[in-house]
Amino acid sequence: MICIRLRQLAIRLSKLNPHPHCDVLLEQYATEGNLAAEWLSKMDGLEGCKVADLGAGNGILGIGANLLGAEKVWLIECDEEVAKTAEKNCQEYPQVEVILHQITDGLPLKIEPQTIIMNPPWGTQKKAADRPFLLSALRSSANLVHVMHSGKSTHIATIAEEEGWNAEVRMEAEFRLPAKYSHHTSRSSTTAVKCWRLWRR
Repeated sequence: MICIRLRQLAIRLSKLNPHPHCDVLLEQYATEGNLAAEWLSKMDGLEGCKVADLGAGNGILGIGANLLGAEKVWLIECDEEVAKTAEKNCQEYPQVEVILHQITDGLPLKIEPQTIIMNPPWGTQKKAADRPFLLSALRSSANLVHVMHSGKSTHIATIAEEEGWNAEVRMEAEFRLPAKYSHHTSRSSTTAVKCWRLWRR
């Protein structure tokens, strides 16, 4: 049984090297340490399991999964510069591996995760940008998928059901958006998110 307090987890995740940049088309919004820790603490399928973090960014979710006892973690990221930051962050976590890979091609063939976690692009800038992530996860070897998505999204359960999965909302929260994109007019804002748990029927 892994014993790490929520506050300790949040602190360790907050100290990771931050996401190096934000690409508006890739919707690269970094998940903050406190929110990541809270969500991870509500997940099952981490301790003793093989976990893939899709669109991993700086690796905050995958590293958090490892701190909570995941046996092996793959951080899947398509942006080379971001992947290098993730590699720096997981240097002290030998069970965590970074893989440079484009999710539109499906998951890397060499991995067989039991659990998948992700905060994919929500499709705000490019319609259905989240679909390759969702379908890759639901058609993988995993039996559990944890997804953070916009609180306004209504299609997560529909896609899950179409692929033979069940879906439930495990947590609702506010996601802080720093004003890094030109279309943001204030220094920062928040948006509602839902954290989904998907499992095979």
